[in-house]
Amino acid sequence: MSGAINYISCGLLWIGLLAKLPDLIRHRSELSQRAINGVLAFASLCFLFGAPPSVGVINRVSGVPNLAAPLTYVSITAYSASLLILIACWRGGPTVRRTTRRWMCGYAAVLAGIAALFALGKTPQERRTDFDTYYATTPWIAEMVVLYLVAHLTAVTVSALWSLRWGFEAEVRKRPWLRASLLTIGTGTVITAGYSVSKLIAVVARWSGRDWSVLATSVPPVCAGLGALLTVAGVLLPMAGYHLSAWRDFFRLASLDAALDPVLRDRALRVERPCSPFLWGTWRRSTILNGLHALETLFDTRLFDEVHDAELTRTGDRERAVSAAWAATIAAAAQRSTQPVLEPVGAPTRLSHPRDSEALVLIADALKRSARVTRAAAHVAGGAGPARPRV
Repeated sequence: MSGAINYISCGLLWIGLLAKLPDLIRHRSELSQRAINGVLAFASLCFLFGAPPSVGVINRVSGVPNLAAPLTYVSITAYSASLLILIACWRGGPTVRRTTRRWMCGYAAVLAGIAALFALGKTPQERRTDFDTYYATTPWIAEMVVLYLVAHLTAVTVSALWSLRWGFEAEVRKRPWLRASLLTIGTGTVITAGYSVSKLIAVVARWSGRDWSVLATSVPPVCAGLGALLTVAGVLLPMAGYHLSAWRDFFRLASLDAALDPVLRDRALRVERPCSPFLWGTWRRSTILNGLHALETLFDTRLFDEVHDAELTRTGDRERAVSAAWAATIAAAAQRSTQPVLEPVGAPTRLSHPRDSEALVLIADALKRSARVTRAAAHVAGGAGPARPRV
């Protein structure tokens, strides 16, 4: 892989790291946030330290021949460990702390072993691209190479098994962004395994007197580059999915926001929209929840039941019936909120309004449907002929 491609990949990973840093600052105590940033940071160092021009600069500035090699190996090992810890955190469960602690201790020992073995060995001749096979028979250095390759292969194999197996479970199919993330990570780690497998084959061939160094210099960079980019893309997919879903909700919740506008303005519950588009979905959902909370005493339970039963009889869809009932109840309560004297209506027990985004979106869709029907009916009543519903 050319140095230019390495540096471009490194730059893209730094952009992703900068995008995730605010989350790390806000939630620095969460291991998953530290693991995500660790994956991005160490992956970028793998590309940076592995570029042939960087290898030359590191060796020349440090005055230590081939110092770039253990630095690259340490970055690759730390990246593999961070990915393992991240998937374990996402998976959760009662043993997650013990599992992550064991992986961290194990890979900390590997990092210490790489440093110790390089210090014990001798690598006087600088090798920028074929260090692994050139020093495959050198005492201590051969052990260092095998140690980091086995550690890398172990990490990517376990990561691939975890992510692919979890991605095909039934419960994950209901969460499309997480499933896409796991399958992308699994594909990336399977490809990345080709890096350590091809190098191990070339090293073992060197032990038997064969020169397969071309296998260690041509295949691994392609596997490492493509695999790392896919893996990092999978790590960032949940964040991208969260923002895309928030933007979708921002637009789809507009009708519910408009229905609540009278009470929001009357009680000064509407706050100014934030400048960042990434916060618009959260802002609209919070505004709607403020309005619904203010209307709780005005919800007409009898109206809710009537609309629910009528819609259920008409469509047979229970979810759509609940959404239609809430749409009618909220619209009626918002209209009552503008009256001079407000008294509770309906049954003594208050209706507990929905709070999750998906339920609110369904109510907003029901409001849009009823608004189109109302406009069409009014248009026909006015003698203008059938109206075309406006989307």
